[in-house]
Amino acid sequence: MENIALIESFSEFKDDKLIDRVTLMAILEDVFRSALKKKFGDDDNFDIIVNPDKGDLEIWRNRVVVADGEVEEPNQEITITEARKIEPDFEVGEDVSEEVKLIDLGRRAILALRQNLISKIHEHDNTIIYKQFKDLVGEIYTAEVHHIRHRAVILLDDEGNEIVLPKDRQIPSDFFRKGDNVRGVIDSVELKGAKPTIIMSRSSPKFLEKLFEQEIPEVFDGLITIKNVVRIPGEKAKVAVDSYDDRIDPVGACVGMKGSRIHGIVRELGNENIDVINYTNNLPLFITRALSPARVTSIKLNEETKRAEVILKPEEVSKAIGRGGHNIRLAGQLTGYEIDVFREGAEEDVELREFTDEIEGWIIEEFSKAGLDTAKSILEQDVKDLVKRTDLEEETIQDVIRILKEEFED
Repeated sequence: MENIALIESFSEFKDDKLIDRVTLMAILEDVFRSALKKKFGDDDNFDIIVNPDKGDLEIWRNRVVVADGEVEEPNQEITITEARKIEPDFEVGEDVSEEVKLIDLGRRAILALRQNLISKIHEHDNTIIYKQFKDLVGEIYTAEVHHIRHRAVILLDDEGNEIVLPKDRQIPSDFFRKGDNVRGVIDSVELKGAKPTIIMSRSSPKFLEKLFEQEIPEVFDGLITIKNVVRIPGEKAKVAVDSYDDRIDPVGACVGMKGSRIHGIVRELGNENIDVINYTNNLPLFITRALSPARVTSIKLNEETKRAEVILKPEEVSKAIGRGGHNIRLAGQLTGYEIDVFREGAEEDVELREFTDEIEGWIIEEFSKAGLDTAKSILEQDVKDLVKRTDLEEETIQDVIRILKEEFED
């Protein structure tokens, strides 16, 4: 009877952890076998009978009857005298089955059983959670902010599962308060020890791709295919889309009338600037589209080195490069080509690095970041515009212009 009572007390865990009874019984058998092995040195000669319907469990110890004084293995053998206390007609050589009561294991062993069971059920729960979230990697998930740490935001879902949103997987403009609902993609799931670590990301290109699937019916239905997504989180993104149905304009369908369809995605990503581009197998055309809003004059490809030399009018160069070089960097990632930008008439120009004797390297680097890497590209700009486009002081820019005018225009 005490077996049933103990099983019922163990069953509390079933209700708390939503574990099915059959699984609980399998775990129980494993736990009891560990206890038997510890007490008797071996569990091979024990039968554990589990009845999941009744929640009952019986333990039977099987031994061989030997003559008195000839017991060599107490766990495997029993004397004829002891055997006849169980059944009076036993003979030497016969098998004896004797029920083991929990009380025979000792109070300390029973406490250890309970602790071991708790550990096994936690392990089972963690395995279930790991498998569940492993299947969700790359999918959008929503959870609530539980608390905020310096390097991560800790979220809890409706089931109480802990999800980590690290600082480096957040959008730079993200700001969360306790209780906020946060959307992102499940980026990875790892078993560290026995506990699964679930990592969410809002900076992953996959998040943007999944937002397109959620917000744009044609993408969800497969009428529009997303070929590639590249991002600088919170700043700029480029999405290449295609459709096998000539009646569908993939870019128009994704953007919507006056940007109505993409507006929600932009807002979710902290006003990230999203360029939606028609995909094509025609590489020069694809690179031209990827460099939008700049208008390309001509392109020369080197397929072996995966480099593209792009010629543009001087006024288009800054558009191609973009603020902080974001546009040209993303265009390269989207197309898989390293893009080199050249101005029309560049043969009459002089590279800024030719002036390293008179202009410090860090100043040249600052101009280069803004797409200004030749003398003409700087001399053609207004000083105030140069101040806005770089992190340089006006006085420093005036000095550079003076040097360039003296050396280049003469």
